[in-house]
Amino acid sequence: LWWREPEREILPTLAELGIGLVPFSPLGKGFLTGAITEDTAFDSGDFRNLVPRFSAEARRANQALVSVLGQIAQRKGVTSAQIALAWLLAQQPWIVPIPGTTKRHRLQENLAAASVVLAA
Repeated sequence: LWWREPEREILPTLAELGIGLVPFSPLGKGFLTGAITEDTAFDSGDFRNLVPRFSAEARRANQALVSVLGQIAQRKGVTSAQIALAWLLAQQPWIVPIPGTTKRHRLQENLAAASVVLAA
């Protein structure tokens, strides 16, 4: 959802060759969950300080996407993370997001995304 460039050439090539995709960071290192805002301060050693998409300006510009995810999630009674994962799952059966987590309740939340139905 955050970087749509693969849809141009990568996904068609994978489909043609019968290769699956495991999307890198399907929740945008927490951004797509709504946990990160333009006011978020990362620890000095956090790699996100070096990544342009996590600059305060970029985070501010991308809040519109997070807001839409939140609105859809609220209407469906699920979380923004579940909407982001459900969107990936709905694209192709060979796209398999594997979000990282260290918390059991987040694992359960992520697994529940498979039950979220999205309309075109």
